[in-house]
Amino acid sequence: MSPSGSSGERGGARSDGDAEYVDEWSIRRIVRTMIPLLAALSVLQLVSGSVLETYEAVLVSNPALLVLVPVQIGTAGNLASITCSRLTTQLYLGTYELDPSNPDLRANAGAVFALAGTVFGIVGVAAWLIGVALGGTLGLGRVLLVSLVSGMLLAVLVVVTSVAAVEVSYRMG
Repeated sequence: MSPSGSSGERGGARSDGDAEYVDEWSIRRIVRTMIPLLAALSVLQLVSGSVLETYEAVLVSNPALLVLVPVQIGTAGNLASITCSRLTTQLYLGTYELDPSNPDLRANAGAVFALAGTVFGIVGVAAWLIGVALGGTLGLGRVLLVSLVSGMLLAVLVVVTSVAAVEVSYRMG
């Protein structure tokens, strides 16, 4: 037997006495699972880059908005990671249930919105300060409004996508 516990096979099923195991960490299975996801995310990134390109003149003339875009995207990704991690932990503890009246699910959604409001508010002020330092003319209120509205919309997307990802991954094994 090899150190990985399989009988020399790479991927697929292996027999150990009467039980049969599926090697979930085979290179073939990982590649087969990840290629469609990576392709879809690449297309999404291409589309979002094309949309941003149409606003190039606005972004270049307003440095605060130019600074805001990558920070908003990164922060939303971090919120999604936190949310998926929390929901997956609840799933494995047996306390997760897809039901809007579930207090744990509601608490997680509330925590995401509270964190988003706080973080995107701070990001908005920081982007405004950087914009002013770079010669921008947008006021604090406008930059803060853009940051908070887009951040809260991203938070809604994060909650919906995270719950869907946890549900789909659980149901598909």
